[in-house]
Amino acid sequence: MSLGQFFQREGSHWLRDEGPESDIVISSRVRIARNLSGRAFPMIASGEDQNALLDEIATVAEQSDVRALGPFTLLRMADVSVVDKQVLVEKHLISPSLAESNGGAGALLSPDGELSVLINEEDHLRLQCLVPGYQIDNAYGQVDRLDDAFEEVLDFAFDEEKGYLTACPTNVGTGMRASVMMHLPVLMATGQMNRILPAVTQVGLAVRGIYGEGSDALGNLFQISNQVTLGQSESEIIGNLHGVTRQIIEHERAARQRLLAERRDQLEDRVCRSFGILAYARQIDTKEAMQRLSDVRLGIDLGIIKGVSASILKELMVAIQPGFLQKYYSQEMDPDERDGRRAALIRERLRTDGIAQS
Repeated sequence: MSLGQFFQREGSHWLRDEGPESDIVISSRVRIARNLSGRAFPMIASGEDQNALLDEIATVAEQSDVRALGPFTLLRMADVSVVDKQVLVEKHLISPSLAESNGGAGALLSPDGELSVLINEEDHLRLQCLVPGYQIDNAYGQVDRLDDAFEEVLDFAFDEEKGYLTACPTNVGTGMRASVMMHLPVLMATGQMNRILPAVTQVGLAVRGIYGEGSDALGNLFQISNQVTLGQSESEIIGNLHGVTRQIIEHERAARQRLLAERRDQLEDRVCRSFGILAYARQIDTKEAMQRLSDVRLGIDLGIIKGVSASILKELMVAIQPGFLQKYYSQEMDPDERDGRRAALIRERLRTDGIAQS
């Protein structure tokens, strides 16, 4: 099977397709935490109670308006291989903590991966919508409809004063986390991110790496999300994120144009060096690959590199990760083997655009 065919089968909608402002905003995501009234949170629930909830949610997904928004496939974490769990994390469809769970943990996934429901993670339910580009309103609209469909048949834990009750106090209120993943190579290279980060934090937003809290900003990719869920409405949270995202987009675009005008030779050298390394390297680790891919995507967006799809950064930011590599090549690998296979996969991807030679 070719890489293209494999990616069409294994890729998610947000990875395959572009969206608005996709030169800077890679994806938009909204996640809502919900718990059922009168039941212990997953962290203290018995295995029997977790399995009972998993069965109940599976039934609801088949017999209610929830199905009309899918249909959904139920994955029981106890039945999913370690590699497949890792791939789901790398594709941002489930969380690392859910991947580490067994017993009554599970996930409902829509066919295109836009909608997912994590079951018995930190909360009973975590409803998620993930879409390509800058479409935070679209993501919120979809997950809000999914939330309504579940609430038609389930009694969620809710307090008139506090709002929706969650396992972690920081999610109490709306239970909503809205985020955008942004590619900010020039703000990073010029040191402007050091000034932006404190300003973003002051308005109630958080800046994290590509896999959320505690992860690194590989490939100059950052997740920007709300930190406050209590005392703000969903529309206020979305509006605040919109305001900050728009400003960062403008800053990154302006910085790119200045760099292109003032230091074009150095920029072209950096971009073309990275492209050459990706096209011909025989060994490459994840960190270097992500940095080189970031440079190449910048070169594509600025017209320095032609003939290569702009989706290469999104596709390969997932495809070069350990789980996806092992899935694609159908074998377990140690780190050195992964470095070799990663380089080969990148060369293969570039060949699909008619660029690199083996």
